[in-house]
Amino acid sequence: MKPHLRVLIAECMQEISSFNPLPSGYDNFYIERGAQMRAQRGLNTALGGALAVFDETGIEPVLAIGARAGSAGRLSAGGWKRVAAEVLEAVAEQAATGVDGVYFSLHGAMGADGELDPEGYLLTETRRIVGKALPIVISLDLHGIMTDRMLRQINGVAIYHTYPHVDFASTGQRAARILHRLMTEQLRPVIARVVIPALVRGDELITKSGCYGELIREARRLELEGGAMSAGIMIGNPFTDVPELCTQVIVATTGEEALARNEAVRLAREFWPLRHRMQGKLVSLERSIAQAASISGPVIFTDAADATSSGATGDSNLILKGLRDAGYARRVLAQIVDPGAAAAAHKAGVGATVRVGLGGALDPGRFSPMQVTARVRLLSDGQARLETMKTGLDAGPTAVLEFDNFTVVVFSLTLSLFDRA
Repeated sequence: MKPHLRVLIAECMQEISSFNPLPSGYDNFYIERGAQMRAQRGLNTALGGALAVFDETGIEPVLAIGARAGSAGRLSAGGWKRVAAEVLEAVAEQAATGVDGVYFSLHGAMGADGELDPEGYLLTETRRIVGKALPIVISLDLHGIMTDRMLRQINGVAIYHTYPHVDFASTGQRAARILHRLMTEQLRPVIARVVIPALVRGDELITKSGCYGELIREARRLELEGGAMSAGIMIGNPFTDVPELCTQVIVATTGEEALARNEAVRLAREFWPLRHRMQGKLVSLERSIAQAASISGPVIFTDAADATSSGATGDSNLILKGLRDAGYARRVLAQIVDPGAAAAAHKAGVGATVRVGLGGALDPGRFSPMQVTARVRLLSDGQARLETMKTGLDAGPTAVLEFDNFTVVVFSLTLSLFDRA
């Protein structure tokens, strides 16, 4: 009779920007404990994908804890101490019930005051708890940083293959299938890593259309037919300023060390000459506005330095100011994080006129408020549901303000804008 297998499941995810002046804390995290994690079933999340595979293969999920926070500034020392303690306490409690393997859902770009490698710490302590014999498999965002400390503790890894990210669940599924193999087959997994001294940005990283996507498809081919248990290319988050930040190729096999190493080196060599293409082609704001005025149809301005999905504050008003100062005459739709302006709009009510300063609410060292007199068009509690992952979204009290040719959605909380939600 086939033995009954039990897998401990834990999650701790956050991506930080070291350049965000506001630290994040324990309250940034949404915590699910034990049975609460069953709510992930059917969702486009790594946990949702892993649970689907465990259900399919008859493996009993031993649900420990899920701790997730939106992208933000570096986690405070106190916040990290509490998050780490609760995660490891849950891991130890569930491991004591007897498990055959561990699946840990991570991001890879966490950072805390006093701990630049939180994932490495969690994995080291998890290994100490469960012992050397049990397989540990993790899933990682391709914007994460696989550190030496992490690599020493794991037996397998699955890495996102899409940017923009849409393969959350399928990554969890791949991780779960790797873990299933490690628990049921006599394998001696090998993980090869080749570090590439490059940080990359720009449209060539879009996996559907860019040259980075061509390399990712080759990594996927290795997984499907090339003998690799998993393969991926992690490019890190350039705003997570930690010692091991880099681009790196990861190839894992079921024991063929030469294959893992050779394929990782090959992918790295193919990546290297393309690195110059994988740089953002930046245009000055003044030139962008001048060009936009002569273009028919919608024009999108992006400010990568204020990307909330990478941990920025989201309160930059530089594009808004630039458009207004240049006398840009076409309609403008924009968003900004400014809890004070949102509160003033809620106090005044729909249809009222308010005088507010937009921008610089969270990072006044970089941005100064832009004074506007605006009409309050709409108000909202800021609660929504992401189309991509089917999970909740909280922007806090939100207002739509109109002034001149501008329509600005004002959030109270920093959030990542993934889709139309």
